[in-house]
Amino acid sequence: MARRGQRQSGTTRTAPRQARGAGQRPLEKGDIIRVLARAVREVEAKAQRGPLSPAGRTKFQVVAVLVREERTRVKADKDASEAHRAEQLKRLDGVATILAQTVALDPTVYPLLDENAVFTDAADTLRSEMLQAAGVETPVADSSDAAPAVVTERRVVPQSVVARQLANPFLAPDFSAVGQRTASPKRLSTWELLGPLFRAFEYGGASSCMPLPEPGFLMTLGGLELMPHQAQVVAAAAEGHRTFLLADEPGLGKTAQALLAAHAADAYPLLVVVPNVVKTNWAREADIWTPSRKATVIHGDGDSIDGFADIVVVNYEVLDRHVGWLGEFGFRGMVVDEAHFIKNRTSQRSKHALELSERIRHRTVRPLLMALTGTPLINDIEDFRAIWQFLGWIDDKKPLAELMERLEDTGLTPADSGFYSSARTNVISMGIVRRRKVDVAADIPARRIADLPVELDDAVGRSIREAEQELARRLVARYDSALENRTSGVTVDGIDHDLVRSVARWEREDADDEKTGQNVFGMMRRIGQAKAGLAADYAAQLSRNVGKVVFFAKHIDVMDVAEETFTRRGIRFASIRGDQTAKTRQANIDAFVQDEDVEIVVCSLTAAGVGLNLQVASNVVLAELSWTDAEQTQAIDRVHRIGQEEPVTAWRIIAAQTIDGKIAELIDSKASLAARALDGSDEEISSSADVQLEALVAMLTEALQARS
Repeated sequence: MARRGQRQSGTTRTAPRQARGAGQRPLEKGDIIRVLARAVREVEAKAQRGPLSPAGRTKFQVVAVLVREERTRVKADKDASEAHRAEQLKRLDGVATILAQTVALDPTVYPLLDENAVFTDAADTLRSEMLQAAGVETPVADSSDAAPAVVTERRVVPQSVVARQLANPFLAPDFSAVGQRTASPKRLSTWELLGPLFRAFEYGGASSCMPLPEPGFLMTLGGLELMPHQAQVVAAAAEGHRTFLLADEPGLGKTAQALLAAHAADAYPLLVVVPNVVKTNWAREADIWTPSRKATVIHGDGDSIDGFADIVVVNYEVLDRHVGWLGEFGFRGMVVDEAHFIKNRTSQRSKHALELSERIRHRTVRPLLMALTGTPLINDIEDFRAIWQFLGWIDDKKPLAELMERLEDTGLTPADSGFYSSARTNVISMGIVRRRKVDVAADIPARRIADLPVELDDAVGRSIREAEQELARRLVARYDSALENRTSGVTVDGIDHDLVRSVARWEREDADDEKTGQNVFGMMRRIGQAKAGLAADYAAQLSRNVGKVVFFAKHIDVMDVAEETFTRRGIRFASIRGDQTAKTRQANIDAFVQDEDVEIVVCSLTAAGVGLNLQVASNVVLAELSWTDAEQTQAIDRVHRIGQEEPVTAWRIIAAQTIDGKIAELIDSKASLAARALDGSDEEISSSADVQLEALVAMLTEALQARS
C-alpha cells in the first residue's frame, strides 16, 4: 500500500453540510470511520455489479490507506480510554472486512493494498476530501487552493535546504569532463541494439561480475572488518569506476559496500533512495560504516532534516514531493536500494528516480551511481531496462556513449554469431557485480526450502476444493465454447494448447465471478486463511524445539490468527507490520534479536521482506506463498545472511490437494531466470507470463486431460 505521510491534524471542525446526506445521523467531529464505512460500502456495491471503474479503484485504495492511518492513530492515542480504543478498532475491523470482501469480488484491486502501490494525484485529492468530510483538517498544502479542475503535484522545499542553498549559492565547478571523448556515429548507429543486449543475457554464460581489483583494505577507519568481496567493490570505486549494478545475493552486505564506495569516491553529498521500511536502518548503517559523514532522513515534508548533511536518505513513497529540490542540491552520487522497485518505468517512483539520475549526470560528469538489488530480475530480462537507464548506460532507444563505444570496439553487429556473448561481456564490464554466497561467503551455512504439506480436511478445506473444481469446470466450458465457435477452420488433434493459454488469459483478465469469487486470487487468499492456524501451530512447535523462528505471511488476518495462537500457547512474540511507526518497528526487531524470551517474530512479507537482519534465527516459516520467487527469496534472506552461524531452513506450508502445490512449483520455476541471466546457469528461463496465468493454464490442461 502506498505509504503517505501523516497528514491528520489533532484539530477538528464540523463536517461540511454537503457531507451529510438526507436522513443521515450527523457525523461526530473527526469521525473518519463513519466516512470510511460509507465509502467502502459504495465500493463493495459497485464490485458486486462487475469490475471496479478507475474511480472505484481509487476510492478502494484511499479507504485502505486511511484505515491503516486511523488504526495507527487510535493505537497511539494515550488520552482515550481502553474501552474507546477497543470500540474504534472494532469499527475499523468492520471496514477492513468489507475491503477484504471487495478483493474477493474483484481481485484486480489486490495490488492496490501494497504499500508500494502508486498513489495518484486523484487518490491524494480524494483522501483530502474524505478527511474534510469527516471534519479533520489537512495542511494547507493539501487543500484545493488552485482551481478545482487542476490537480498539481505537491512539491516542498525544507527550510534547512533553503539555508544550505543560501550558504552555498554556487556549486563547485566539475572539471572531470576535460579531455573526455564524445562518441561519433559509426557503423552500429543504424542498428536496433537494446533488444539484442537484453537477449544476450538470455543465452547465459559466465557469472555476471565485472573484473574487480584486489581488495585494498579489509579494515575501515572505524575499525570494522570487511569481507574480501565487499572490499573489492570499494577498491573499484577508489580506482575510478563510477556505475554499479550491485546484484550480490541478499545477505552479502550491499549497504556497507555502497556507503564505503561513496566514501572512496568522495561522492558527497550522496542521495540514497530506499523503501520506506529500511530508511531508518540506512541512517544507522551510515553511522556505523562512515561515522565521519552526517546522514539525515527525510520524513514526510522533510521539516526535520539536516540540510547540511553529507548523506540524504529518502523513501520512494515521498520522492514525488521532494524531487524538485533534490535535483538542484548538487549531489555527486546516488544510490537506489531494492532497485527492482523502479523496473516499471511508467510508475511515478521510477520516473522520479530516473529524472534525478539524469539531472545528477548533467551536473556532475562522473557521479557515483549505484543500483542495489539481490533480485534484479523478477519476471523478465527487460526488468534490466530501467536500472540500466538509471545508471546512464542506455536511454529509451539506444546505448549511450560509453557502452556504444565498447560495442563499436568489438567490430561485431547483431547479425554476427559472436555479438551476443561479446555484448554481454561489455555490459557486465560497465559495472554489473553479482556474487553468490556459496562463492564469496563460504562460512555462511547452507539453506534449504522444505515443503510441509498440511491437510485441510474440515468444511473450509472441502469448500476450497469445491471452488477449485467449479473454476476448472468453468474453464473447460469456456474452452469448449471457444472451440465450437472457432471460425478459422483450424483443427488440432488432442488438446489445443494455444487455445488453452488464450482461455486462461481471458479468465485472468476477467479475474472475478460476481456470485462466488472463484478465481486464483480469491482461492489463494482463502487457502492462506485456512492454513493460518496450522502454520502457527508448526511455528510454535519449532520454537519449542529449535529456538527462535521467523514467521512470514502476506495477509493481516493470517498474522492475526498466528499471534492469537502464540498468545494462547504462552509464547512471547514480536510483530513487524506495515502500519507501524519506525520507532515501534525497531523496538519489535530489537526485542526479537536481543530478548531470549521472545521466541517468534511475525512478519508481513511486504513490510519485512527487505532490510532486516534476523540471523539470530535459523528457521523460517512461510505461511503463505508469494507470487514470485524474488519475494520468497528476500524473506528467507532476512535470516540467511552474513552473521548466520547455522544452516537455514525455510518451511513452506503447502495445502495438500489444492492449487497451492501447483503455485509452489511455478514459483520455483521462476527461480531459474536470475540463475541463467546472472549466475551462468544452464537452466532454461521460464516465460515472462506471470504465475497466475500459468496456474490457470495448468488447471485447465489437467481438467482436459482428465476427461479424455
